[in-house]
Amino acid sequence: MRLIIPLLFVCYFSKGQFLDTFKVFLRSRPSIDARLESRYSFLNHNATKVTGIRLGLSFRRKLRVGFGYSWLATDVFDKKLITDTYGKTRYVNNYLKFGYFCYYADFVFHKTKRWQLSVPIQVGTGMYWSQYHDGLQTLKSKKRLLLFYEPGITVQFKITRWCGLGLDVCARLALRNTNYVGEKLNSFVLAPKLLIWFDQIFYMTLPKSKLTKKFGPAYW
Repeated sequence: MRLIIPLLFVCYFSKGQFLDTFKVFLRSRPSIDARLESRYSFLNHNATKVTGIRLGLSFRRKLRVGFGYSWLATDVFDKKLITDTYGKTRYVNNYLKFGYFCYYADFVFHKTKRWQLSVPIQVGTGMYWSQYHDGLQTLKSKKRLLLFYEPGITVQFKITRWCGLGLDVCARLALRNTNYVGEKLNSFVLAPKLLIWFDQIFYMTLPKSKLTKKFGPAYW
């Protein structure tokens, strides 16, 4: 995967697509890119879900940039041997927790009427920690810095002018200084999507409005 992603970018840049995308970035009016998403991967050999919100700008759907916040939405834990407040030794569930801010960019390098291929890049910065309950209170470990990036590829199929389906296939790679969880965070990531373009619904519903005349009409 570390070799495949750079090769994708070499092909992408060699065709001059980046320059074309950048021209669109300069000349077009952006629209809002707002999303709720779930990303599925493996952690400690268990299937996990990371939930997030995204807010950014989309330039004629050829370039999207923005930021968001994500958090681990699945219980992931190891067994931890503790001595509780009553002096008894026992095992408890020690849960891994993390949350992070993410910064993303998505470049479209192939587009037809219904199909679209793009290269998404996401970088995350946040904190992770572990916590367990000893019977009376929840005890948390020291919070540590979380750094990672997710290169990948996105496939999108447009069903109608206003809705479609998509799939992100990425690799989550923790940076080397994230040594406490290290390899645990490294995983393939799948993010299925149901896509609804509300601006296109508006243009189709109100074709004579001032906004439609200025920014529309709806297009494939």
